[in-house]
Amino acid sequence: MMRILLFLATNIAVMIVISILFNLLGLSGYVTAQGLDLKSLLMMSAVIGMTGSIISLAMSKTMAKSSMGVMLIEQPQNQTEKWLYDVVAKQARQAGIGMPEVGIFQVGMPNAFATGMSRNSSLVAVSTGLLQSMTPDEVEAVIGHEISHIANGDMVTMALMQGVLNTFVYFFATIIGHIVDRALSSNDDRSGMGMGYYLAQMIAQIALGFLASILVCWFSRQREFRADSGGASLAGRQKMIGALRALQRSHDQQELPGQFAAFGINGGGIQKLFMTHPPLEERIAALQNAN
Repeated sequence: MMRILLFLATNIAVMIVISILFNLLGLSGYVTAQGLDLKSLLMMSAVIGMTGSIISLAMSKTMAKSSMGVMLIEQPQNQTEKWLYDVVAKQARQAGIGMPEVGIFQVGMPNAFATGMSRNSSLVAVSTGLLQSMTPDEVEAVIGHEISHIANGDMVTMALMQGVLNTFVYFFATIIGHIVDRALSSNDDRSGMGMGYYLAQMIAQIALGFLASILVCWFSRQREFRADSGGASLAGRQKMIGALRALQRSHDQQELPGQFAAFGINGGGIQKLFMTHPPLEERIAALQNAN
């Protein structure tokens, strides 16, 4: 809850700063001349930008269970399920978080992810391929990595960071749309917006969203190093290194879909700027060089 309040306060503070800067630079009058009310636009942008991210976060567990076909372990049916459940319970206690739901999904390649609205209402799921291809020590390290994501509040942080960026994407795209529409219009007195506004705003949202995604992916890569470090603390450094090396040996790894890729043990991406995870060799080197 404190993390949510902090990000909301940050969002409000940044909007206030933008409002002050626009006034100091004389841009508020220019924005008003485009038929916009700066304060109303800032508020509307915040509502539009944050709402989607918060709703997505709130629905993340339900979406994960449905889209990934996660089978929850409520009453372990075999030794593997019991061992998996016990490892999650042990590490959750060590990390000081509530017991996550534990599940398995049917994917042949090794992967795992964590999601959830808060530290005490989360889900940790591993693939059948992970359980079949990794040693118990390596699986334990992977679970430690996912538990660290939860303990660090990464799901909330990523959702709210995306919400803040969405706010400013919408804000500036709307201003650009109005400027283009006014430039294309020969009648300054007409009411409503023309096609120029809608086309320019759509293109601006795509372009600005593209830039915003670079920031989100950069932050995502930084928190992967922290989750690796947390996994090393919970399971042991050599186990964490062994797990990452096991992932290196798995060629043509299958990525998790959509938002869940960012919280898997192994992400993907063609260009580094848009990778949610650093290269595995960098993650291994970071652990080896840690004091």
